[in-house]
Amino acid sequence: MEKILSNKKGEKLILLGNEAVIRGALESGVGFVSTYPGTPASEIGNVFFKIHKEAGVYFEFSVNEKIAMEAAVGAAFSGLKCLVAMKNFGLNLAIEALLPAMYTGVKGSLVLMVSDDPSCWSSAQSEENTRPYVYLAHIPTLEPSDPQECKEFTKLAFALSDKFKIPIMVRLTTRVSHQQQIITLDEMKKPQARGEFVKDVHAFVTMPPRVLEMKGELLEKVEKIKVLSEKSSINRVIKGKKSGLGIITSGISYMYTMEALKELKLDIPIFKTGFFYPLPEKKIKNFISGLKKVLVVEELEPYLEKEIAILAKDVNCKLKIQGHDLLTPIGERKPEQVIVAIAKFAGKKVAIDSTKLKIEAPKRKPQFCPGCPYRILFEDIKKAVNVDEVIFGGDIGCYMLAGTPPYLLQDYLSCMGSSIGIAHGIKKISDQKLITFIGDSTFFHSGLPELANTVFNGSNPLIIILNNGTTAMTGHQPHPGAPANGNLIKIEEVVKAMGVKNMKIVDPVNQEETVETIKDFINKKEVSVIISRRPCLFVKK
Repeated sequence: MEKILSNKKGEKLILLGNEAVIRGALESGVGFVSTYPGTPASEIGNVFFKIHKEAGVYFEFSVNEKIAMEAAVGAAFSGLKCLVAMKNFGLNLAIEALLPAMYTGVKGSLVLMVSDDPSCWSSAQSEENTRPYVYLAHIPTLEPSDPQECKEFTKLAFALSDKFKIPIMVRLTTRVSHQQQIITLDEMKKPQARGEFVKDVHAFVTMPPRVLEMKGELLEKVEKIKVLSEKSSINRVIKGKKSGLGIITSGISYMYTMEALKELKLDIPIFKTGFFYPLPEKKIKNFISGLKKVLVVEELEPYLEKEIAILAKDVNCKLKIQGHDLLTPIGERKPEQVIVAIAKFAGKKVAIDSTKLKIEAPKRKPQFCPGCPYRILFEDIKKAVNVDEVIFGGDIGCYMLAGTPPYLLQDYLSCMGSSIGIAHGIKKISDQKLITFIGDSTFFHSGLPELANTVFNGSNPLIIILNNGTTAMTGHQPHPGAPANGNLIKIEEVVKAMGVKNMKIVDPVNQEETVETIKDFINKKEVSVIISRRPCLFVKK
């Protein structure tokens, strides 16, 4: 990874899309980077963690995505170039900090990198599409298709943010984040590591009536960016044979579209949009004005298709728009799907052997790493209670595998920290026994207010905090309760400070003590907390 810091203009490196984002930020002179680990965006934090000192950049793994956003906003208020990165679900938490930042703007610049995960390869909550947030926040958004574009679009995002003094988003998906490509380097800019917050009561305060003026100023900036979007080369037409047909696409779908046209030996004009918001409306209108049919190729819900339908009413009301009728909104886009869709769209017969589309790979169930302390804990639980009489709550982390054979100890699973919040709701209206699990990183991410609420409102679930000393599921990043962190916060002290009377630290390897503690605590009339402490095998001793 040291090569990513090379300052030789014209040098070529093979980089992942996420790594290309890092390089683009370095070439832009980024001075402040914050993130919370979440795949498919994890590599951005992992690499910056390794190189930030040599690069002269401040970097932190924040406790959660909202805090990562707020930290970057604070640094951007103080004049620095800032990058904040997260996966799609992280934006749910960070949106509360992003919305006012769009109104206040920044003194420096701020780029938000979000990676979606179509098909939920690394996610268990939902197949979330972040694009509706773009409209909600009025945040200008770029969608690269490959690593070279990841680098260039990141640089463009910094340039736009610096010019208009508002956050700019770069939206990736799993296949963009994790594909590799040879990219060409430009020179890095020296980062500005220190800044200054200049006091101005009207600058960064969203209070009525000023807040409405700020909204108007934001919308004016978006209109100016739309003018730039119309001129930008990242929105372009790939010429083809005039036949009344056209294709509009963006992101990874563009790559699959090009592959499909080559496979089908078709020559259809393509409009590739690099801006998702604001769209280059004039360019698109010009592209569709002479067409009979247009196919919109995109992943998940048809937001781009809906925008095209609106634009077509002005210039080509008879235009037939296809997309969601030929391409499913469920799951990531696949090359074979695009081949079939374009063939149907163009009226060309294509012989695809459906048996070749289904690769019969050997089936294996997900499982914990050999020697994982969670294995022992779940065995302890099965010895301590009748699992048919106990509700088990899950949370986001390696321990989600408690819901798989042979354990089957997971009756609900929602989002970060919700294991405790949902447990509280169940216990307030029933006398059922309940054990809920939460990891140490997740506890600091969003479990703290959940525990506070449970104590304050007086329910009595048994909460087991799985303290393995790392953020294991996403790559072993540090967190406030990890030994690798110099400013270690002891979970047991936090739990006690919140008023939990029934609290005990156990080592799951000591099965007799762990089983007896579970048997005792599950019958308590107040909330109980067991801290199951044994380090992940991959944590350096």
